[in-house]
Amino acid sequence: MPELSHSDVKLLTALQQDARLTTAELAERAGLSTSACWRRIRALEDEGYITGYHARVNPQRFGYAVTAFVLITVASHQDEDAVAFETAIRRMPEITACHAVSGTPDFIVQVVAEGLDSYADGVLMKLRRLPGVREIKTSFILKELKGTPVITPPR
Repeated sequence: MPELSHSDVKLLTALQQDARLTTAELAERAGLSTSACWRRIRALEDEGYITGYHARVNPQRFGYAVTAFVLITVASHQDEDAVAFETAIRRMPEITACHAVSGTPDFIVQVVAEGLDSYADGVLMKLRRLPGVREIKTSFILKELKGTPVITPPR
């Protein structure tokens, strides 16, 4: 992995905190000219350090009062079963994140729902019907303590 310059680290940190900063504002924070800043940002994108720009939205403004982490264990790890499971997961708009993890469970899924009833009667029923699901455990988020991760490059 190529070593990041001090300016690159400043750019990455600033963009993670506010991706709407102008190139001129980023250049000032990183101590670069505007054109050099623009070239470094493009290089960081090309090198895979920056994978996208996103707005963080409030799920409650869309009527989602409940967020949960769902631990899913599957019965089979055969290719056909895995593809069917992954395809079904990607089609569920209630799922905001899904991670395959080592050990048990096999997947940690983040979901949103309008309330506990809609989770139990809607989302949970859909999850139970996913191909190969053997076990489901749900933990509801009571309070978010930190939800905007900023990755600080190692020195």
